[in-house]
Amino acid sequence: MINDFFNIFLPQGCLILFIFIQLFLGMFLSPRKYKHSRLISVIGISLSIILLSTVQIEPQYFGFRNSVMSDSYTLLFHFIILLCGFFAVLLTKNLIKTSRQNAFTFHALLLTAILGALSVVSANDFLTLFISIELMSFPTYFIIAFAKGYYSKEASFKYLITSAVSTGVFLFGVSYLYGITSSLNFSQIYEVMTETEPSLLYSFSGIMIIFGLISKLSVFPFANWVIDVYKGTETSILAFLSTIPKAAVFGILCRLLVFPLSYSFEMSFGIAIIALVTALWANTFAIRENNVKAILACSTSANASYVLLVASLVSVYNLSTVIFYLLCYTIMNLSVFGFLNITEYNGIGFYTEDFKGLFHKNHCLCIAYALCIIGLAGFPITSGFVAKIYLFSAIANSGLIFALFLLALLLLTVVALFYYLKLLVPLFEKTETGIKILKALYSQKFVLVITAIITVLIGVYPEKLIELCRFIAYNI
Repeated sequence: MINDFFNIFLPQGCLILFIFIQLFLGMFLSPRKYKHSRLISVIGISLSIILLSTVQIEPQYFGFRNSVMSDSYTLLFHFIILLCGFFAVLLTKNLIKTSRQNAFTFHALLLTAILGALSVVSANDFLTLFISIELMSFPTYFIIAFAKGYYSKEASFKYLITSAVSTGVFLFGVSYLYGITSSLNFSQIYEVMTETEPSLLYSFSGIMIIFGLISKLSVFPFANWVIDVYKGTETSILAFLSTIPKAAVFGILCRLLVFPLSYSFEMSFGIAIIALVTALWANTFAIRENNVKAILACSTSANASYVLLVASLVSVYNLSTVIFYLLCYTIMNLSVFGFLNITEYNGIGFYTEDFKGLFHKNHCLCIAYALCIIGLAGFPITSGFVAKIYLFSAIANSGLIFALFLLALLLLTVVALFYYLKLLVPLFEKTETGIKILKALYSQKFVLVITAIITVLIGVYPEKLIELCRFIAYNI
C-alpha cells in the first residue's frame, strides 16, 4: 500500500497536504493575510509537478488493487492539468482580494478540484472514476459561485443540474456494463469483451457512459449551460473551467475508447455525429453573439467537438492528435482568459465594442492576446495552425466513410474565422472616446506573455512535441 502511494499517488498526496494547510490557516489567519493563500497554492502545485518525475511507470504501474494506474500517458495529462492549475491560480489575485475573508477556502476548493482531475485520469475502474469525477465537480460548483451575485449563482446552479443529470446517465451505463461483464475494472472488462461477442446491450451501456462523460465537454445536447455559465463566471475561474475538467475528461475518455469500450462501432459513429452537430451549433451560434465570454463559450464547445470527433475514430495516430491538440488548446485558452482577466481588473466590459482601440496604448498585451486568438482560429505561425492540420489529417486517414465529416469540419472552421476576427478587429479600430491604458499585475502579465510565447514556439517548431505525443500514444 505504501509502495502504491509513492509510485502513483505522490503528486496527489502533495496536493492533499496543501489543501489541509489552506483549511488550517484559514481558521487562524486574519483575512488581511489573503495573499498567502495564493502563494501556498502555487507552492503546492509546483511541488506536485516536481514530484511527477518520481512516479514509477514501468511502463505501466497498477496500484490499490488495480483501481488506479500510472503510465507515460497518465503522467502527461497530469502535467497538463497541473500546469493549467498553476496558471489559473496566478490569475486569482483580483478575485480573492474582493472576497479576502474566504480566500483560503477558495484555494482549498480549487486544489481539491485539481486533485479530482488528476484522479480522473489515473482511474482504472468505474467506481474510482465516479468518485474522482464527483471530487472534481463538487468544488467546481462552489468555485463558480464564489464571485457572488445573481449571475454567478445562476451559473453554478445550471452547472450543478447538468452535472447531476450527466452523472445519472453515466451510472446507468455503468450498471448495465457491470451486469454484462461482472466487473468494474477496465482491464478485466477488456479481457471479457475479447472472449465474447459484443451485444446491443454492450453498445447501449457504452453510449450511456460516454454521454455521461461528454456532458462535461459542453457538447450537444448538453451544451445549453455553457453560455450562461461563462457569462456569469469570473475570468480566472473560467481559465480553470475551460481547461482542467476538459483535459481530465478527454484523458479518461480516450482510455475508455481504447480499452473497455472499444468493441462498439455504433458508439464511435454516434459520437462522431454528436461532435459534428456540436461543431455546427457552436460555430453558427457564436456568429450572432457580441459578448466575448459567450463567443469563447461557443469556441470551447467547438474545439471540444473537434477533439471528440478524432477521439471517436480510435487509432494510435488519432490518439496522438488528441493529445497534441489538447496541449495547444489549453495553452491558447489560458492566454485568452489571461487577457480578459486584465480587462476585468481594469473595469472594461465584456462586449466586443468595449475593446475598441485598446491596441493603440497597450501594444504588448494586445499582441499577445491577438496571437492566441489567431491560434484558436488556426492561422499559421501558431500552435493552433499545426494542431488543426494534424486534426484534419487524422480524420482523412480514418477512411473514406469519414470524408463528409472532414468536409463539414473544414467548412465550419472557415465559419469560425468570422467570430474569431470579431474578437480581434475592435482592438485595432480607432475610437473617438479616450483609450484606457491597461494596468496589469505581474502575475497576469506573466500568464499572458508566457502562454503566447509557447503558442508561437510550438507553431514554429512542433516536431519534438508531436514525436512525444506519438510515443505516448503508442505506449498507452
